[in-house]
Amino acid sequence: MERQSRETRALIFTADDFGLHERVNAAVERAHREGVLNAASLMVAANAAADAVARARRLPGLRVGLHLVLADGASMLPRAQIPALVDAQGRFGDNMVRDGVRFFFLPHVRAQLAKEIRAQFEAFAATGLELDHVNTHKHFHLHPTVLSLIIRIGREYGLRAMRLPLEAGAPLALKPWLHLVRARLARAGIAYNDFVVGIANTGAMDEAVLLDAIANLPAQGVGEIYCHPAEAGVEAITPSMQAYRHTDELDALVSPRVAAALAAARVRHGGFADVFFGGPARPGANALASEVRPS
Repeated sequence: MERQSRETRALIFTADDFGLHERVNAAVERAHREGVLNAASLMVAANAAADAVARARRLPGLRVGLHLVLADGASMLPRAQIPALVDAQGRFGDNMVRDGVRFFFLPHVRAQLAKEIRAQFEAFAATGLELDHVNTHKHFHLHPTVLSLIIRIGREYGLRAMRLPLEAGAPLALKPWLHLVRARLARAGIAYNDFVVGIANTGAMDEAVLLDAIANLPAQGVGEIYCHPAEAGVEAITPSMQAYRHTDELDALVSPRVAAALAAARVRHGGFADVFFGGPARPGANALASEVRPS
């Protein structure tokens, strides 16, 4: 099977931070039922993860992936098992440069990181939901050690697709590394989107941004538009999200104008499983991933 982005013009709408708060979960459910949202990325250790899973089970068309948290969030394992990774409250820090250096150079830190990544995959598997995709909070899978561990461990849990955070206008210094990440995913037989929309306007993916993205889609390729929708009242959950316009993003996802623009664009849309594999995972379907080829 040739990688579908060679001949397919497709778009995936994804909501990150599913499980962070019940108001995030409610927004995801509404955006899927009433709007254009195809997929959501689950934080398995977050406070409202159980509520998110319950909602996902009521929404068979919502594709759910794993949003691995290795920075600025709660861990799955207790601090006693990963003391080099989290603070006394069991939370990862937000100094990703420092932690990235430690992941690369310190074997004992790397071993704890592998345990935590496995624990998050295991927690997702325990939900019984099909694994549509994997990505990471703050794109930490761009780190070579993190990416290697996700690929190695994820294969055991049905990993078939990952987000490639390559956006038009990305800094020139970052593009060579993004292309290396793309090559590693291709070699591993893991499907990936060709481009994303959501980095430059993180927290401000309003109707105007979505309409502009749809109007300027490339002639071919698989794109992912990712957002952080929520009902009002979650702005202060984490310091890094205080300026996010969550309700504007929810309004955009349920906007009739956005739905009409998407229909007029005549692009295929759905979750990663729909776009790359024709539907959610089935027994034996993991073998399909080995047939995916780079574009």
